Amino acid sequence: MAGGAVTELSSGKMFGGYNKRYKHYSNTLGCSMNFHIYFPNSDSNKSFPVLYWLSGLTCTDENFIFKSGAQRAASEHGVALIAPDTSPRGLNVEGEADSWDFGVGAGFYLNATQEKWKNWRMYDYVVKELPKLLSDSFPQLDTSKASIFGHSMGGHGALTIYLKNLDKYKSVSAFAPVANPTNCPWGQKAFTNYLGDNKSEWEDYDATHLVTKFPGVSASILIDQGEDDKFLHDQLLPGKFEEACKNANVPLLLRFQPGYDHSYYFIATFIDDHIRHHAQALRLN
Repeated sequence: MAGGAVTELSSGKMFGGYNKRYKHYSNTLGCSMNFHIYFPNSDSNKSFPVLYWLSGLTCTDENFIFKSGAQRAASEHGVALIAPDTSPRGLNVEGEADSWDFGVGAGFYLNATQEKWKNWRMYDYVVKELPKLLSDSFPQLDTSKASIFGHSMGGHGALTIYLKNLDKYKSVSAFAPVANPTNCPWGQKAFTNYLGDNKSEWEDYDATHLVTKFPGVSASILIDQGEDDKFLHDQLLPGKFEEACKNANVPLLLRFQPGYDHSYYFIATFIDDHIRHHAQALRLN
């Protein structure tokens, strides 16, 4: 498949719009990649703002589209949903599938610097290649009006990408994000392998560190966190991010939800709030 060529794999109608899955060859990652777009219902020729969803560990481009129920609110607010995959696939790098929290399905939305993992460049894929592909291939999408959100590892990705690209995204939100990866086992494992031992490079992909470096955040950051999430205290560390936001005077709405865990049941429960949060920012900017 030539770079830039997009092939439609499937299409299904939902809430008046369409879930469509596509395949293309990524020059950034060196392999074919799948992604989903939910196009809202529209009787006009107007273009839709885009809202990128970044999924968590072990996920693909399908989990969010199948499980979140986000399409109802997206259709209501006229926002297109973009769901990319979480890592390169099919490269057959030795060890890429040895553990669930590293390698395939665990790209951590960074640009790896270690030679073995040189194709793991999900940051560039999400920030640069995919938006250009969407702009070139889908005239009904207005990629100049974009926001970003995600879950767990994808929440980490959404926060870090937003903070490093305030000119590209109108708003950000997250469900149970890995908020301080330099201080948790998931992050330390991934960063050591992808980035090496230079801890200053790690901080470049840690929202708790980044939020103090980019004081231009004006839109409120929305985070929902389940109180019964088994990963809350050792992996996610939202309190560290909350403290950093306070010190940097960055507006943050951190909501702890009693009884909820880390699953898509939790995401589906509060997804409409997040869609509204982004729809408002996309309309106002």
